[in-house]
Amino acid sequence: MAGNKITTDTFLQRLKKTTSIERFIRRHDGDMDKIVYFHEYITALCVKKDVTPESVIKAADIERTYGHKFFNGARAPTRDKVIQLAFGFRLNFDEAQDLLNAAKKNALHPKVKRDAVIVYALEKKHGLIAVQETLYEMNLPLLGELK
Repeated sequence: MAGNKITTDTFLQRLKKTTSIERFIRRHDGDMDKIVYFHEYITALCVKKDVTPESVIKAADIERTYGHKFFNGARAPTRDKVIQLAFGFRLNFDEAQDLLNAAKKNALHPKVKRDAVIVYALEKKHGLIAVQETLYEMNLPLLGELK
């Protein structure tokens, strides 16, 4: 969870133009993520957001024991579980995209109907129940239904 001083696009352009990866890393070390594993990312996010894993798991409507396996690194979550965690953390769209990236899952895409509903809910600070109701009303798969 980097300092976010430089936009990703600018950062990428600088990386593409560099002649020395070692010098680039040294120069931008403070702007780069140090966290490698998803469970480290969500544990650090708990600290940043001042929440407990238990509260996130509960708000994400994930079975308690199963949810803790994400936090201790015993299980890798599906994309839907990552999205549920985004709601559990009460993340905005950009933060949810970062969470999906940390989990190595596909980003939310606004041209996909189901994803558009999720993006809208994240941006409007709707809770998980509200997004599930909207998905249901629009005859789209609920979070947790896709394998």
